[in-house]
Amino acid sequence: MRAYSEDLREKVVEAVKRGMKKCEAAYTFGLSLSSVKRYVGAACEGRSLLPKTRPGMRPKIDNNGRRLLEANLQETPAATLSQRREFLEQVAGIRVSESTVYRMLKRLGFTRKKDRWGHPSATSG
Repeated sequence: MRAYSEDLREKVVEAVKRGMKKCEAAYTFGLSLSSVKRYVGAACEGRSLLPKTRPGMRPKIDNNGRRLLEANLQETPAATLSQRREFLEQVAGIRVSESTVYRMLKRLGFTRKKDRWGHPSATSG
């Protein structure tokens, strides 16, 4: 679920400041009453209404690693997951498991057909 925009949060706070009850603002904007109270409280205390950053871990393979992996796929389509993992470690210093490399390849849209990796449309037929 995505966070509500700063614009919506500001509209809710302005509506409450103009005299709308918090429960009415919650109903009007389709929010929970606790969210409205939190936004109004943050505004009164002078805190930012920007959504907080999402929790969770950073990706183990960043954009640079992803680009390197894509280039490696073009150069050596028959390389194994172990070889790709070693490539990432040697070139970019990214230490990941073969499973992580496999999941990244799947996210990039690559599949393994016989002894090579490629896009499904390029390997079918």
